[in-house]
Amino acid sequence: MAKMHPKARQLELVRQRMLSVADLPLKKTANQLVFGDGNLDTRIFLIGEAPGRQEDEQGLPFVGSAGRKLEGLLSVIGLKREQVYITSILKYRPPNNRPPKLDEIKAHTPFLIEQIKIIKPFILVTLGNFSTKFVLAGGNTEKMSSIGEMAQLHGTKHTISFGKVFCEVMPCYHPAAMLYRPSLKQVMEDDFKKILIGGV
Repeated sequence: MAKMHPKARQLELVRQRMLSVADLPLKKTANQLVFGDGNLDTRIFLIGEAPGRQEDEQGLPFVGSAGRKLEGLLSVIGLKREQVYITSILKYRPPNNRPPKLDEIKAHTPFLIEQIKIIKPFILVTLGNFSTKFVLAGGNTEKMSSIGEMAQLHGTKHTISFGKVFCEVMPCYHPAAMLYRPSLKQVMEDDFKKILIGGV
């Protein structure tokens, strides 16, 4: 029997705890938990917004059309999704893919912070408005509204800490944005190229 990665064991405990919370927002309307996927020894940790329909069906993050866009962005910097870790601030799909609500973010993100502390990445790539504001607010949901907009934040690195884990943060538009704003493709490719600057 193959020996389980120590981080995999820790993450599984977090996942099981999350599954055990009966009244966790969105649990009753979603098909399944979408916890996270990828390389546990990576230095690059990507955080999206919430699972969509295909993610909810398969139990994996970024497996729909936005996932294909994300894989294309990773290929621009010579990476495959298997080399990074991918998750979202919400682990259950909101009905009809509506935006996350503050109480849902408050309830789900303590588990996200545990994921970050276990994996200890070098850089957090925040994909979209909600994950960017949550991370740049240092995990304080009350401060999210004071964080600026993506148009000003994207492509500029920041440094943040969660406990003793210090990470660089690269805010990026959500890959789904390219589906309705093709002009963002070049912007996102340029932002992703900055991920590698600094020794990642």
